[in-house]
Amino acid sequence: MARVYNFSAGPSMLPESVLNRAAAEALDYNGSGQSVMEMSHRSKVYEEIIFGAQRLFREVLDIPENYKVLFMQGGASLQFAGIPLNLLTGSGKADYVVTGQFANKAYQEAQKYGEIKLAATSKPQNFSEIPALDPSAFTADADYFYICHNNTIYGTKWPVLPNTGSVPLVADVSSSFLSEPMDVSKFGVLFGGAQKNIAPAGLTVLIVRDDLLGRARKDIPTVMDWKTVADNDSMYNTPPCWSIYICKLVLEWIRQLGGLAALQERNAYKAKLLYDFIDASALFRNPVRHDCRSMMNVTFVTPSDDLNAAFVKEAAAAGFVNLKGHRSVGGMRASIYNAMPVEGVEALVAFMKEFEKKNG
Repeated sequence: MARVYNFSAGPSMLPESVLNRAAAEALDYNGSGQSVMEMSHRSKVYEEIIFGAQRLFREVLDIPENYKVLFMQGGASLQFAGIPLNLLTGSGKADYVVTGQFANKAYQEAQKYGEIKLAATSKPQNFSEIPALDPSAFTADADYFYICHNNTIYGTKWPVLPNTGSVPLVADVSSSFLSEPMDVSKFGVLFGGAQKNIAPAGLTVLIVRDDLLGRARKDIPTVMDWKTVADNDSMYNTPPCWSIYICKLVLEWIRQLGGLAALQERNAYKAKLLYDFIDASALFRNPVRHDCRSMMNVTFVTPSDDLNAAFVKEAAAAGFVNLKGHRSVGGMRASIYNAMPVEGVEALVAFMKEFEKKNG
Protein backbone atom coordinates (compact mmCIF):
# COMPACT_ATOMS: atom_id res chain seq x y z
CA MET A 1 0.00 0.00 0.00
CA ALA A 2 1.33 3.43 -0.97
CA ARG A 3 1.88 5.90 1.85
CA VAL A 4 -0.21 9.06 1.82
CA TYR A 5 0.87 12.61 2.54
CA ASN A 6 -0.35 13.06 6.10
CA PHE A 7 -1.03 16.69 7.07
CA SER A 8 -2.38 15.83 10.53
CA ALA A 9 -1.85 18.35 13.32
CA GLY A 10 -0.89 15.49 15.65
CA PRO A 11 -0.20 12.69 15.98
CA SER A 12 1.61 13.45 12.78
CA MET A 13 4.15 12.16 10.29
CA LEU A 14 7.42 10.61 11.38
CA PRO A 15 10.48 10.38 9.10
CA GLU A 16 10.29 7.23 6.99
CA SER A 17 13.89 6.34 7.80
CA VAL A 18 12.97 6.41 11.50
CA LEU A 19 9.94 4.19 10.93
CA ASN A 20 12.00 1.74 8.88
CA ARG A 21 14.68 1.50 11.55
CA ALA A 22 12.11 1.05 14.31
CA ALA A 23 10.47 -1.70 12.28
CA ALA A 24 13.82 -3.43 11.74
CA GLU A 25 14.56 -3.29 15.47
CA ALA A 26 11.05 -4.15 16.63
CA LEU A 27 11.91 -7.73 17.60
CA ASP A 28 15.56 -7.29 18.48
CA TYR A 29 17.00 -3.98 19.61
CA ASN A 30 20.77 -3.76 19.19
CA GLY A 31 21.32 -7.48 19.66
CA SER A 32 19.51 -7.59 23.00
CA GLY A 33 17.05 -10.23 21.78
CA GLN A 34 14.09 -8.12 22.85
CA SER A 35 11.99 -5.20 21.70
CA VAL A 36 12.24 -1.78 23.30
CA MET A 37 8.55 -2.27 24.10
CA GLU A 38 9.45 -5.26 26.27
CA MET A 39 12.62 -4.31 28.09
CA SER A 40 12.90 -3.02 31.64
CA HIS A 41 13.41 0.70 31.93
CA ARG A 42 15.95 -0.09 34.66
CA SER A 43 18.09 -2.21 32.35
CA LYS A 44 21.48 -1.03 31.09
CA VAL A 45 20.34 -1.36 27.49
CA TYR A 46 17.38 0.97 28.07
CA GLU A 47 19.45 3.43 30.08
CA GLU A 48 21.58 3.87 26.96
CA ILE A 49 18.43 4.85 25.07
CA ILE A 50 16.97 7.35 27.54
CA PHE A 51 20.27 8.98 28.49
CA GLY A 52 21.25 9.06 24.84
CA ALA A 53 18.00 10.84 23.99
CA GLN A 54 18.63 13.41 26.72
CA ARG A 55 22.17 14.04 25.49
CA LEU A 56 20.95 14.43 21.91
CA PHE A 57 18.24 16.87 22.99
CA ARG A 58 20.88 18.98 24.70
CA GLU A 59 23.12 18.84 21.64
CA VAL A 60 20.50 19.52 18.96
CA LEU A 61 18.81 22.38 20.82
CA ASP A 62 22.09 23.68 22.32
CA ILE A 63 20.63 23.61 25.82
CA PRO A 64 22.71 25.42 28.49
CA GLU A 65 24.15 23.41 31.36
CA ASN A 66 21.87 25.04 33.93
CA TYR A 67 18.75 23.44 32.42
CA LYS A 68 17.34 19.95 32.89
CA VAL A 69 15.69 17.86 30.16
CA LEU A 70 12.76 15.93 31.63
CA PHE A 71 10.77 13.16 29.99
CA MET A 72 7.24 12.97 31.38
CA GLN A 73 3.75 11.77 30.48
CA GLY A 74 0.23 13.21 30.37
CA GLY A 75 0.75 15.42 27.33
CA ALA A 76 1.18 19.18 27.39
CA SER A 77 -2.28 19.37 28.95
CA LEU A 78 -1.09 17.84 32.23
CA GLN A 79 1.46 20.64 32.46
CA PHE A 80 -1.34 23.19 32.33
CA ALA A 81 -1.71 22.17 35.98
CA GLY A 82 1.91 21.15 36.47
CA ILE A 83 3.23 24.64 35.75
CA PRO A 84 1.26 26.48 38.47
CA LEU A 85 1.74 23.57 40.87
CA ASN A 86 5.51 23.79 40.40
CA LEU A 87 5.97 27.55 40.02
CA LEU A 88 3.06 29.47 41.53
CA THR A 89 4.51 29.43 45.04
CA GLY A 90 6.16 32.83 45.42
CA SER A 91 3.77 35.73 44.94
CA GLY A 92 1.09 33.32 43.76
CA LYS A 93 0.66 35.48 40.64
CA ALA A 94 1.20 34.82 36.95
CA ASP A 95 0.49 36.53 33.62
CA TYR A 96 -0.99 34.64 30.66
CA VAL A 97 -1.37 35.63 27.01
CA VAL A 98 -4.28 33.79 25.38
CA THR A 99 -3.67 33.31 21.67
CA GLY A 100 -5.79 30.24 21.05
CA GLN A 101 -7.64 27.29 22.49
CA PHE A 102 -4.71 25.61 24.22
CA ALA A 103 -3.42 28.83 25.75
CA ASN A 104 -6.93 29.43 27.04
CA LYS A 105 -7.11 25.94 28.55
CA ALA A 106 -3.82 26.60 30.34
CA TYR A 107 -5.13 29.97 31.55
CA GLN A 108 -8.34 28.44 32.87
CA GLU A 109 -6.47 25.63 34.63
CA ALA A 110 -4.01 27.98 36.32
CA GLN A 111 -6.85 29.99 37.87
CA LYS A 112 -7.47 27.07 40.23
CA TYR A 113 -4.13 27.70 41.93
CA GLY A 114 -3.47 31.42 42.22
CA GLU A 115 -3.99 34.99 41.04
CA ILE A 116 -3.84 34.74 37.25
CA LYS A 117 -3.91 37.85 35.07
CA LEU A 118 -4.88 37.94 31.41
CA ALA A 119 -2.04 40.03 30.02
CA ALA A 120 -3.46 40.06 26.48
CA THR A 121 -5.64 38.07 24.12
CA SER A 122 -6.39 37.94 20.40
CA LYS A 123 -9.82 36.38 20.91
CA PRO A 124 -11.62 39.46 19.45
CA GLN A 125 -9.65 38.85 16.24
CA ASN A 126 -10.65 35.16 16.28
CA PHE A 127 -7.03 34.37 17.21
CA SER A 128 -5.80 35.38 13.76
CA GLU A 129 -2.84 37.31 15.19
CA ILE A 130 -0.54 37.62 18.19
CA PRO A 131 -1.79 40.55 20.29
CA ALA A 132 0.26 43.63 21.07
CA LEU A 133 1.63 43.68 24.61
CA ASP A 134 2.01 46.50 27.11
CA PRO A 135 5.07 45.63 29.23
CA SER A 136 4.17 48.34 31.73
CA ALA A 137 1.07 46.33 32.59
CA PHE A 138 2.95 43.10 33.30
CA THR A 139 2.80 41.87 36.90
CA ALA A 140 6.20 42.87 38.28
CA ASP A 141 6.30 40.17 40.97
CA ALA A 142 4.72 37.39 38.92
CA ASP A 143 6.07 33.89 39.44
CA TYR A 144 6.06 33.41 35.66
CA PHE A 145 4.73 34.72 32.33
CA TYR A 146 2.99 32.19 30.05
CA ILE A 147 2.64 31.94 26.26
CA CYS A 148 1.83 29.30 23.64
CA HIS A 149 4.64 29.75 21.11
CA ASN A 150 2.82 28.30 18.08
CA ASN A 151 -0.95 27.93 17.86
CA THR A 152 -1.78 24.69 16.08
CA ILE A 153 -5.48 25.34 15.53
CA TYR A 154 -5.29 28.91 14.27
CA GLY A 155 -1.94 28.80 12.47
CA THR A 156 -0.21 31.62 14.33
CA LYS A 157 3.23 31.96 15.89
CA TRP A 158 4.92 34.57 18.07
CA PRO A 159 7.08 36.67 15.71
CA VAL A 160 9.04 38.11 18.65
CA LEU A 161 9.19 36.75 22.18
CA PRO A 162 7.92 39.02 24.97
CA ASN A 163 10.58 40.60 27.14
CA THR A 164 9.58 39.62 30.65
CA GLY A 165 12.71 40.78 32.45
CA SER A 166 13.43 38.77 35.58
CA VAL A 167 10.06 36.99 35.42
CA PRO A 168 10.55 33.49 33.96
CA LEU A 169 9.02 33.03 30.53
CA VAL A 170 7.12 29.73 30.22
CA ALA A 171 6.19 28.50 26.75
CA ASP A 172 4.14 25.65 25.34
CA VAL A 173 6.13 24.75 22.23
CA SER A 174 4.29 21.55 21.35
CA SER A 175 3.84 22.37 17.67
CA SER A 176 7.10 24.26 17.10
CA PHE A 177 9.51 22.08 19.10
CA LEU A 178 12.69 21.32 17.10
CA SER A 179 11.44 23.04 13.94
CA GLU A 180 14.10 25.77 14.16
CA PRO A 181 16.90 26.93 16.45
CA MET A 182 15.65 28.41 19.73
CA ASP A 183 17.54 30.35 22.38
CA VAL A 184 16.66 28.28 25.43
CA SER A 185 18.26 30.84 27.76
CA LYS A 186 15.36 33.23 27.06
CA PHE A 187 12.95 30.84 28.79
CA GLY A 188 12.47 29.54 32.29
CA VAL A 189 10.52 26.54 31.03
CA LEU A 190 9.85 25.06 27.61
CA PHE A 191 7.47 22.14 27.29
CA GLY A 192 5.51 20.24 24.72
CA GLY A 193 3.85 17.02 23.68
CA ALA A 194 6.00 14.93 21.37
CA GLN A 195 3.31 13.86 18.91
CA LYS A 196 3.91 16.62 16.37
CA ASN A 197 7.65 16.87 15.65
CA ILE A 198 9.43 14.50 18.00
CA ALA A 199 7.87 11.09 18.61
CA PRO A 200 4.55 9.23 18.97
CA ALA A 201 1.98 10.38 21.49
CA GLY A 202 2.74 9.55 25.11
CA LEU A 203 5.90 11.56 25.73
CA THR A 204 6.04 15.10 27.07
CA VAL A 205 9.37 16.93 27.08
CA LEU A 206 10.18 19.70 29.55
CA ILE A 207 13.28 21.88 29.57
CA VAL A 208 13.48 23.54 32.96
CA ARG A 209 16.01 26.00 34.38
CA ASP A 210 17.66 24.62 37.48
CA ASP A 211 16.62 27.45 39.79
CA LEU A 212 12.96 26.73 39.05
CA LEU A 213 13.18 23.22 40.48
CA GLY A 214 12.24 22.61 44.10
CA ARG A 215 9.57 25.31 44.24
CA ALA A 216 6.56 23.03 44.02
CA ARG A 217 3.60 23.11 46.37
CA LYS A 218 3.85 20.58 49.17
CA ASP A 219 0.57 18.94 48.13
CA ILE A 220 1.63 18.40 44.51
CA PRO A 221 1.31 14.81 43.24
CA THR A 222 4.81 13.34 43.46
CA VAL A 223 4.97 12.32 39.80
CA MET A 224 4.25 15.93 38.77
CA ASP A 225 7.03 17.47 40.87
CA TRP A 226 9.72 18.44 38.38
CA LYS A 227 12.48 18.12 40.99
CA THR A 228 11.44 14.56 41.73
CA VAL A 229 11.50 13.77 38.02
CA ALA A 230 14.91 15.43 37.61
CA ASP A 231 16.41 13.72 40.67
CA ASN A 232 15.32 10.36 39.28
CA ASP A 233 16.56 10.93 35.72
CA SER A 234 12.98 10.91 34.39
CA MET A 235 12.49 7.40 35.76
CA TYR A 236 10.70 7.95 39.08
CA ASN A 237 8.01 5.80 37.49
CA THR A 238 8.05 3.80 34.26
CA PRO A 239 8.60 6.30 31.43
CA PRO A 240 7.01 6.04 27.96
CA CYS A 241 9.84 3.82 26.77
CA TRP A 242 8.87 3.38 23.12
CA SER A 243 8.19 7.09 22.56
CA ILE A 244 11.56 8.00 24.07
CA TYR A 245 13.26 5.48 21.80
CA ILE A 246 11.58 7.02 18.73
CA CYS A 247 12.52 10.46 20.04
CA LYS A 248 16.16 9.38 20.07
CA LEU A 249 15.91 8.16 16.47
CA VAL A 250 14.29 11.43 15.38
CA LEU A 251 17.03 13.45 17.08
CA GLU A 252 19.64 11.38 15.24
CA TRP A 253 17.76 12.08 11.99
CA ILE A 254 17.79 15.82 12.73
CA ARG A 255 21.52 15.72 13.37
CA GLN A 256 22.09 13.85 10.10
CA LEU A 257 20.12 16.50 8.20
CA GLY A 258 22.46 19.19 9.51
CA GLY A 259 20.69 20.23 12.70
CA LEU A 260 18.00 22.78 13.41
CA ALA A 261 19.43 25.48 11.15
CA ALA A 262 19.10 23.16 8.16
CA LEU A 263 15.61 22.14 9.25
CA GLN A 264 14.56 25.76 9.64
CA GLU A 265 15.67 26.49 6.09
CA ARG A 266 13.71 23.53 4.75
CA ASN A 267 10.63 24.31 6.86
CA ALA A 268 10.64 27.96 5.79
CA TYR A 269 10.86 26.90 2.15
CA LYS A 270 7.88 24.54 2.51
CA ALA A 271 5.79 27.21 4.26
CA LYS A 272 6.65 29.80 1.61
CA LEU A 273 5.58 27.45 -1.18
CA LEU A 274 2.17 27.06 0.36
CA TYR A 275 1.62 30.62 1.54
CA ASP A 276 2.76 32.11 -1.77
CA PHE A 277 0.23 30.02 -3.67
CA ILE A 278 -2.59 30.85 -1.25
CA ASP A 279 -1.80 34.57 -1.38
CA ALA A 280 -1.90 34.53 -5.19
CA SER A 281 -5.03 32.38 -5.34
CA ALA A 282 -8.47 33.68 -6.26
CA LEU A 283 -10.13 30.78 -4.44
CA PHE A 284 -8.12 30.06 -1.30
CA ARG A 285 -7.42 32.50 1.52
CA ASN A 286 -5.32 32.45 4.71
CA PRO A 287 -6.91 34.45 7.58
CA VAL A 288 -3.74 35.01 9.65
CA ARG A 289 -1.95 38.37 9.84
CA HIS A 290 1.19 37.99 7.75
CA ASP A 291 3.76 38.68 10.45
CA CYS A 292 2.14 36.10 12.77
CA ARG A 293 1.92 33.16 10.37
CA SER A 294 2.96 29.75 11.61
CA MET A 295 5.67 27.84 9.78
CA MET A 296 4.18 24.54 10.96
CA ASN A 297 0.39 24.89 10.62
CA VAL A 298 -1.03 26.61 7.55
CA THR A 299 -4.77 27.36 7.71
CA PHE A 300 -6.85 28.25 4.66
CA VAL A 301 -10.44 28.48 3.46
CA THR A 302 -12.48 28.76 0.28
CA PRO A 303 -15.52 31.06 -0.04
CA SER A 304 -17.99 28.41 1.17
CA ASP A 305 -18.35 25.50 3.58
CA ASP A 306 -19.51 23.29 0.71
CA LEU A 307 -16.35 23.99 -1.25
CA ASN A 308 -14.25 23.39 1.87
CA ALA A 309 -15.90 20.00 2.34
CA ALA A 310 -15.44 19.12 -1.33
CA PHE A 311 -11.77 20.05 -1.18
CA VAL A 312 -11.13 17.89 1.90
CA LYS A 313 -12.95 14.93 0.34
CA GLU A 314 -11.22 15.15 -3.03
CA ALA A 315 -7.82 15.74 -1.40
CA ALA A 316 -8.19 12.61 0.73
CA ALA A 317 -9.09 10.57 -2.34
CA ALA A 318 -5.93 11.87 -4.00
CA GLY A 319 -3.72 10.87 -1.06
CA PHE A 320 -3.61 14.13 0.94
CA VAL A 321 -5.14 13.24 4.28
CA ASN A 322 -6.09 15.06 7.49
CA LEU A 323 -6.51 18.46 5.85
CA LYS A 324 -9.81 19.28 7.54
CA GLY A 325 -9.48 22.27 9.87
CA HIS A 326 -10.13 22.03 13.58
CA ARG A 327 -13.83 21.74 14.40
CA SER A 328 -13.76 25.10 16.21
CA VAL A 329 -12.67 27.06 13.12
CA GLY A 330 -13.52 24.90 10.10
CA GLY A 331 -11.85 25.30 6.74
CA MET A 332 -8.58 23.50 6.11
CA ARG A 333 -5.24 23.15 7.84
CA ALA A 334 -2.02 21.71 6.45
CA SER A 335 0.40 20.81 9.20
CA ILE A 336 3.82 20.66 7.57
CA TYR A 337 6.02 19.50 10.40
CA ASN A 338 9.65 18.43 10.06
CA ALA A 339 8.87 15.01 8.60
CA MET A 340 6.70 16.35 5.78
CA PRO A 341 8.96 16.29 2.69
CA VAL A 342 9.17 19.22 0.31
CA GLU A 343 7.64 16.94 -2.32
CA GLY A 344 4.51 16.61 -0.20
CA VAL A 345 3.95 20.36 -0.13
CA GLU A 346 4.72 20.68 -3.83
CA ALA A 347 2.18 17.95 -4.60
CA LEU A 348 -0.44 19.61 -2.39
CA VAL A 349 0.04 22.96 -4.15
CA ALA A 350 -0.32 21.24 -7.53
CA PHE A 351 -3.56 19.62 -6.35
CA MET A 352 -4.85 22.97 -5.04
CA LYS A 353 -4.13 24.57 -8.42
CA GLU A 354 -6.18 21.91 -10.20
CA PHE A 355 -9.00 22.26 -7.68
CA GLU A 356 -9.05 26.00 -8.27
CA LYS A 357 -9.23 25.53 -12.03
CA LYS A 358 -12.31 23.35 -11.61
CA ASN A 359 -14.02 25.44 -8.97
CA GLY A 360 -12.68 28.98 -9.29
